[in-house]
Amino acid sequence: MSNNRPFRFSLQSFNTDSPASWRELIRKTEDLGYSTFFLADHFLSPGPALDSTFHPPQMLAAVPAIAMALQQTTTLRVGCRVFCNDYRQPIMLAKEAATMDYLSEGRLEFGIGAGWIRNEYEAVNLPFDEFPQRFERFAEFVHGYKAFMRGEPLAIDGDFIKWHGFHGTPAPAQTPHPPLMIGGGSKRILEFAGQEADIVSLNFNNRAGMLGPDGMNSGLAEATAKKIQWVAQGAGARFDNIELEIGAYNTIITDHAEPTAAAIGEALGMSTQDILLHPHCLIGSVDYICDELLRRRETYGISYIAVLDDGENNMVEAFAPVVARLAGK
Repeated sequence: MSNNRPFRFSLQSFNTDSPASWRELIRKTEDLGYSTFFLADHFLSPGPALDSTFHPPQMLAAVPAIAMALQQTTTLRVGCRVFCNDYRQPIMLAKEAATMDYLSEGRLEFGIGAGWIRNEYEAVNLPFDEFPQRFERFAEFVHGYKAFMRGEPLAIDGDFIKWHGFHGTPAPAQTPHPPLMIGGGSKRILEFAGQEADIVSLNFNNRAGMLGPDGMNSGLAEATAKKIQWVAQGAGARFDNIELEIGAYNTIITDHAEPTAAAIGEALGMSTQDILLHPHCLIGSVDYICDELLRRRETYGISYIAVLDDGENNMVEAFAPVVARLAGK
């Protein structure tokens, strides 16, 4: 396990009040030293289809927003955490990724997952197949993505992808391809990520197709350590070359960590300590959070941290002191 990889921090944006405030958020993310600005890849607006999933709405479509964010910045890396493989034509997603990396001169991070919000599929009459079939489609795309980015003549004859008689263009600026992030929480996804990914995004096991206690329990400390074992099993000798990333979905800067964690734990049926040590939570003062991130890097090897901006919590500024202290160290 590599436990001395320099810290990187990303801001993941879900909503904005206006185009001007969104541009300001991007510039702040760059100016305050974050490594990456991420979108998510969801399309449901507030309403009954989304309400029962407990997932925040994603206001902006990922691809044009990523392109705009790249255009607005000069050093910030930008990407999607993560694209849902089933939501678009695979060849177009590969070409869009290559184009964004080419035009930004190498600042795209490319994240992909197999899809998980059942209600989102059903709301637009997109078949929500059982996981094995969604995984096979996703795995074929990962191999197709790498082949496209190499610019080689394509001759892919899979069960879901059949690409023949052309090669990938434009050539991306990053070689052999923009860094590939694979996100997920199941054994099969994470072993595959160990084999194929540059960055592994450790997530809940979202088998329920919605957010809730089942997902939070699947992200507890012991379960996260098990997930990293699955990544290592898939990776073999290349494990130390993989960057481990995680979303700190409950990030709260406070001098009252224990009562805050206790309230969250009570709602989820977990103890205060479960929440304070939960790898997807960062609750406490700046000093506490910095110490805890150092401990987690030593324990798990996790060095890449995403915090969420919902358009109201001003997380980009609230978390900036942690970024200033730890980024690159």
